[in-house]
Amino acid sequence: MASLELVQPHANIKQSQHTLTSSPSRHISTTNGDYDTANPPEVRKYLRTYGLIPPAIESYETQAQRCLKLLAMKPTPIEKYQYLTHLRATNVHLFYRLLSDNIKELTPLIYTPTVGEACIRWSELYTQPEGLYLSYSDRGNLHSILNNWPHNVEITVVTDGSRILGLGDLGINGMGIPVGKLALYTSCAGIKPDATLPLQLDLGTNNKALWEDPLYMGSRMPKISAEEERDFLDELMAALTEKWPGIVIQFEDFKNPFPALERYRDTYTCFNDDVQGTGAVIVGGFINAVKASGVPAKDHRAVFLGAGSAGVGVAKQIVEYFIKEGLTEDEARKKFWFVDSNGLVTLDRGDKLAEHKVYFARDDNEGKQIQSLSRLIEFVKPTILMGLSTIGGAFNKDILQKMARLNDRPIIFPLSNPSSKSECTFEEAIRHTEGQALFASGSPFPSLEFGGKTLTPGQGNNMYVFPGIGLGAILSKAVSITQDMIYASAESLSTSLTPDEVAAGWLYPDIRRIREVSVIVTRGVIRAAQANGVDREIAIRGLSDEQLDNYIRDRMYDPFKETENVEDEVAQLIATASGGAQAVTNGHAHGTANGTVGRSAHL
Repeated sequence: MASLELVQPHANIKQSQHTLTSSPSRHISTTNGDYDTANPPEVRKYLRTYGLIPPAIESYETQAQRCLKLLAMKPTPIEKYQYLTHLRATNVHLFYRLLSDNIKELTPLIYTPTVGEACIRWSELYTQPEGLYLSYSDRGNLHSILNNWPHNVEITVVTDGSRILGLGDLGINGMGIPVGKLALYTSCAGIKPDATLPLQLDLGTNNKALWEDPLYMGSRMPKISAEEERDFLDELMAALTEKWPGIVIQFEDFKNPFPALERYRDTYTCFNDDVQGTGAVIVGGFINAVKASGVPAKDHRAVFLGAGSAGVGVAKQIVEYFIKEGLTEDEARKKFWFVDSNGLVTLDRGDKLAEHKVYFARDDNEGKQIQSLSRLIEFVKPTILMGLSTIGGAFNKDILQKMARLNDRPIIFPLSNPSSKSECTFEEAIRHTEGQALFASGSPFPSLEFGGKTLTPGQGNNMYVFPGIGLGAILSKAVSITQDMIYASAESLSTSLTPDEVAAGWLYPDIRRIREVSVIVTRGVIRAAQANGVDREIAIRGLSDEQLDNYIRDRMYDPFKETENVEDEVAQLIATASGGAQAVTNGHAHGTANGTVGRSAHL
């Protein structure tokens, strides 16, 4: 018998084909929810992810349990930040489900204070694209670069990195701010993740340590001049609105935010959160603090430590509140005393004041040039002490005790970020005023036990207002964002507390209700846009407040419904393809896969 030859299997190998007839597809991973383990089999087949993830179809509760365990394993805040960044990049809907259910605990990890360290170390920790970088060398070509972004954009946050939080000039390392801010737009106001664009301008840096850092990923050149930046921004603003008509543009962390805001506010749908958002959120808490103090608005006096753009922006919006309470503009303006690095801001101080400081410069100081905050408090006898100085601990025991001696309920707002830069802590404010202080800070502080009660600090966090400002502008299709729209966000915020929150003496609502608070703020912003005649969405002008609230909710991205939405889409496709023969119950096709009861489709 002849021996059998061992026959090797034959592989039909086709010649590889390469074509340059079309551009390669681009996928930004931060908008991808395709690999969600909550997706049932027919959705996985539809998305062509079947087999690329483990077979179990998981509930959100199971997913969250895993995520929180992994998060707990990370020993430092920056490692937790990195894990959450990775989660957002790989499973965006799960990230936002987790954030929605743990907003109070996770916000400090994705934004302040942790984002400060993330920005300082951005070039060191960089792993993946999360937005667009536009360099000064790109001028003349900005529109073509915007075309590389693969999604339709409704809102962008843009920074030049020149004044990141209280950390100074960080160049392109400032990208962590637009990324974190837009994550809050999504989680707080339901703006779709893929409709957001983090935008970092690379216009040079005067931080020489960055030039010498071999890992720094930006241009190693001095910061361009104000005139050059103006021309660059002119091109950028035109390019953004040509590419995405109706886009909302939010400026963030520019060293001098006023020129851009004043130049573009009437031409484009834009605002500056450092100036306008900070002012609005503080006014919202301030309105409630004035009510709680028992002192009429006309009798308040405010000392501001820090006379930068944020401080002046806050004060100008409080001026608007005083005017609405019956004061003239001049009377309202004279309620403020500003202190900068050279002491009390006066017209006769002898130095050249920055333009934005002149409005509040005193002319009634009787020739006194007061350098000391303590002496100024004795001179003014203020009811309000606000800090936007980034000088940690500036409101010391002596200062706080003076405020308590002068007032039954002193209003103490240390607003500098991050927490290490805060003028005082919540515990210091409470203990040194014997529990009298009406307190709100820029950074989060823990509750404490005092006088047999649990006291919870207010946090004047911009996330109470900027998401609603952005969503209100988007939904009303506003051609500009007016000052009335900004002020409406503050007034709406002040009315958003529940009766229990008011009874507990809170100045701000529970941050865990942020989505509902954003609905109230958004409604106020839309109504102001309508009153100003800058809205283009005429179909909603006649809606009642209740109808408008429902309109807003219906258009908010809900990460808990994303799987269901794709299931519905798949079920409709199946029903259409089979001519209605496929059994569809409640809009879903039912079946089993891998031994797990679920919905199946043969796609």
